[in-house]
Amino acid sequence: MMSENLVVCSKCGGINRLPPSRPAIDGKCGKCGAKLFAGHPEDVTAEIFDRQIGRSTVPVLVDVWAPWCGPCRTMAPAYEAATRELEPQVRLIKLNSDSEQAVASRLGIRGIPTMILFSAGREVARTSGAMVATQIVRWVREHLPSAAV
Repeated sequence: MMSENLVVCSKCGGINRLPPSRPAIDGKCGKCGAKLFAGHPEDVTAEIFDRQIGRSTVPVLVDVWAPWCGPCRTMAPAYEAATRELEPQVRLIKLNSDSEQAVASRLGIRGIPTMILFSAGREVARTSGAMVATQIVRWVREHLPSAAV
């Protein structure tokens, strides 16, 4: 078991070490001072997305969406509610497929909303279509190793 978690700040991309002796939910970024787990998903850039997936030891759930997508807008409050339920065991972020087309293409996004769950830098599950908060939470917990959630 790891002695500390590496958590990437969704605001500035800073990498933060969180010792197990301190509650992760109270963690703040050492670079910009933002709360590491704010209770709502941040819309991230390609650079911060890559850092979240590549450097974080906390599992990451990404919601790939677009502003014009009705089901994406419908699911947004549920995704935010799921964030409050799953943090700090899971990092939830959003990726706008319109503004980050290269990342969406690299991920093989064919339809939105699409949620992709990453653990240890690898994709472990993917689903498309809008869900309510309880479905999102259940889906994440079903697809993560039991030690993660």
